[in-house]
Amino acid sequence: MPIGLLGKKLGMTQVYDPYGRRQPVTAVQAGPCTVIGLRQPQTHGYRAVQVGFEPVGEKRLTKPQAGQFKKAGTKAFRYVRELRLPAGQAGLPGDGEYTIGQELTVELFQEYELVDVCGISIGKGFQGGMKRWHWRGGGATHGSMSHRRPGSIGSTTTPGRVWRGHHLPGHMGHDRVTVQNVRIVGVNTEHHLLLLQGALPGPEQGLVVVTKSRKRPGVIKKPQAWQEIIEEDETLSKTAKAASKKPKTAAKA
Repeated sequence: MPIGLLGKKLGMTQVYDPYGRRQPVTAVQAGPCTVIGLRQPQTHGYRAVQVGFEPVGEKRLTKPQAGQFKKAGTKAFRYVRELRLPAGQAGLPGDGEYTIGQELTVELFQEYELVDVCGISIGKGFQGGMKRWHWRGGGATHGSMSHRRPGSIGSTTTPGRVWRGHHLPGHMGHDRVTVQNVRIVGVNTEHHLLLLQGALPGPEQGLVVVTKSRKRPGVIKKPQAWQEIIEEDETLSKTAKAASKKPKTAAKA
């Protein structure tokens, strides 16, 4: 079973669930992706599937990149990523599950399934400490001349240096961010679209990687009616109350 797809974040919109509740969703063009390489434990030391996304002209590639696609016998792609396979999962050429040139589409995902989405967050450029690290700032009155400055960060005695990792102004954003357990609200196989609940990292037209949920694989989280949610909350609250009323054991003398 393929474990994920490369996609492009298109933007946000809203849909309604079967109970009439409005939900914000992010549209992602996921695939189609083509398998261009396989990684084997005997040769590379790990299991992985190398996939390509978004065809591109060979003039935009370097000679090593063009040679890679020529060796695989596939078209050239703009994006190439490796998707790791869990230990013990089939996926080697001898197992017959993955083959070079195989096309992966959104059909591997189900509606209301939980997935993990990885992308590069929007870059904010160089930012001060108050925006980057949420500093409280200095005094605003009583003659204070330090409002948004870092202030003293070292000392002339022990340790006599600045500790590694100290929060300071610097480049903000443009980090690799993974959002876990995102619910798939809709799957459009005709246009290769996934509607994912909530916001996702990265700008519009940015590359994202949608994979099977690592912590909750195969979980289908369908929307519930308000009455079902209320009943679940009441059941949990009753259990908590009953647990709190249990007599505590006497402390040992």
